[in-house]
Amino acid sequence: MTRPAVAVVTDSTAYLPPLPATAAGGRLTVVPLAVVVNGVPGLETVDVDSATVAEALNARRVAVTTSRPSPDAFSTVYRELLDSGASAVLSVHLSAKLSGTYEAACLAAAEFDGKVEVIDTQSTGMGLGFPALAAADAAASGAELAAVRSAAEDAAARTTTLFYVDTLEFLRRGGRIGAAAALLGTALSVKPILHASEQGVVVREKVRTASRALARLVDIAVESAGSSDVDVAVHHLVAPDRADALLTTLKERLGERLRGAYLTEVGAVVGAHVGPGMVAVVVHRV
Repeated sequence: MTRPAVAVVTDSTAYLPPLPATAAGGRLTVVPLAVVVNGVPGLETVDVDSATVAEALNARRVAVTTSRPSPDAFSTVYRELLDSGASAVLSVHLSAKLSGTYEAACLAAAEFDGKVEVIDTQSTGMGLGFPALAAADAAASGAELAAVRSAAEDAAARTTTLFYVDTLEFLRRGGRIGAAAALLGTALSVKPILHASEQGVVVREKVRTASRALARLVDIAVESAGSSDVDVAVHHLVAPDRADALLTTLKERLGERLRGAYLTEVGAVVGAHVGPGMVAVVVHRV
């Protein structure tokens, strides 16, 4: 396959669905984040999977931490792409509020005299994946770097990432949500609906039971779609039945406005911070 003039890079937290090599996903270079389980380091999607992390989190006494790729890892990827014929590189990543990945990519990009640009999508999962795919599509059409960047930024602006967790404890442990919010959720047995924003992970609504929270998650997703046609991605962590039910309901509610629907399990990095039972809905207005 001929490499597009502009190469597109993303990271492993995009959790893209399986796509044919000829589709946009086949034109993306993915840089993995790192996960450490009980002192043993590994790369997401390469060495550590979601089941391993879920088992470790349930064990409670097993420590799980995550870390960004190094700037050198990004530099190596960028150099290989440019040396192989790319005229420029667009690097599209998860929220800087959730990870140092964006910062590491920016540090690496500074070495390449403007040939590499980096975008913070202010999200993760397919909230990152949809913009990365949009950039890859634009690059494949022969667009210049500015237009490829614009495609990614526009897709990010039209994407809403919502998720439900059984407990806020794992987000608190990883510093992704404030201790006060986590304590409030625990004390009141609140089941929170959260969303990714420019402030990071914030509580969108608080609901008293899991069943009500999941129903409300669907309501908010449909509201986010508005009158647009949409692509929808549902993510989960060791909760396939919950995710299947959620996607089925979304298909019924969105009807003919639903252009594409994807279901994937989150990987080890996001899994380490949300805990087993998490489900997410990403709505991309097209």
